[in-house]
Amino acid sequence: MIVRQAAHVLELLEYFANRRRPATLSEVAQDLGWPRSSTFNLLGTLAERGYLYEPRAREGFYPTPRLFLLAREISEAEPLPEAVTTLLRDLVEETGETAGIAAASGTEVVFIEVCESPRPIRYFARVGLRMPIHITSCGRAILSQMGAAERATILRKVGFERHGPATPMSVAEVEAEIRRSVERGWFQNLAEFSQDLCGVSLPLPLGGRQLALVVAGPLNRMQERIPALAARMRRGLDLALAA
Repeated sequence: MIVRQAAHVLELLEYFANRRRPATLSEVAQDLGWPRSSTFNLLGTLAERGYLYEPRAREGFYPTPRLFLLAREISEAEPLPEAVTTLLRDLVEETGETAGIAAASGTEVVFIEVCESPRPIRYFARVGLRMPIHITSCGRAILSQMGAAERATILRKVGFERHGPATPMSVAEVEAEIRRSVERGWFQNLAEFSQDLCGVSLPLPLGGRQLALVVAGPLNRMQERIPALAARMRRGLDLALAA
C-alpha cells in the first residue's frame, strides 16, 4: 500500500534533484500532473516546515539545506564503515562491474550503497532500488543470515511470479537454492529476475545488521568469472571487516 501524500513528497524531492533549479507552483503542478490546489498545499507545508524556500521572490521554490542536514544526521547514526565503501570502489575498478550493498525491506531488498561500473553496457543501479528478496543473489544472501522461523515468515508473504526459466516458484525451491549457495560459498543469480543479468553476492553481517555485498553485470561477461569474482569479494570482505 502506498500513502499518496507521502509518495508526493518523495516525488517532489526527486523532481528537484533532477531539475536542479527552482520551480514555480504552476511548473510543479504541470510537470508532475498534480491538481494546483494540492500542489499549493504541499509546497506551502514544506516551506512552512523549513524544507523549501524562494531564492528570489515569485520565481519558484527550491529545497533548503535542512533536508541535506537531516539526511546526513540519519546516515551518520548508522554508517557503513569506510573500508566497506572503499571495497565497493576497488571491486568496480578490478572487475569492471557494478558493486553494491543491499539490505532487507520486507519481501524485497533495497540498495543502501552503490558504485556503478563505468562501462557503457552495465548493470544500472541506484541507492533505493528495490528488488524481490527471493530471486536475487543479494536477497538470498540476506535470507541465509536469518533464523528458519524469520525466513519462513518472509517467504510466506512472497508473491511467486515467473521472470525467466530459472525463476524459483516455491518456498522449497528458494530454500534449496540457499542451501546450495551456503555449501558453494557464494550466492548467484543467473537471469532469474532480469534477462541477461548476473549477480554474485556474499552475506555481510555488520554490527547486527543483515546486509549483502553484490557484484552484478551482464550474464555473458560474468558467468564464467563467477568463482573468481566470489573469491575476490571474499578476500576484500575479510579485509574490510577486519579493518
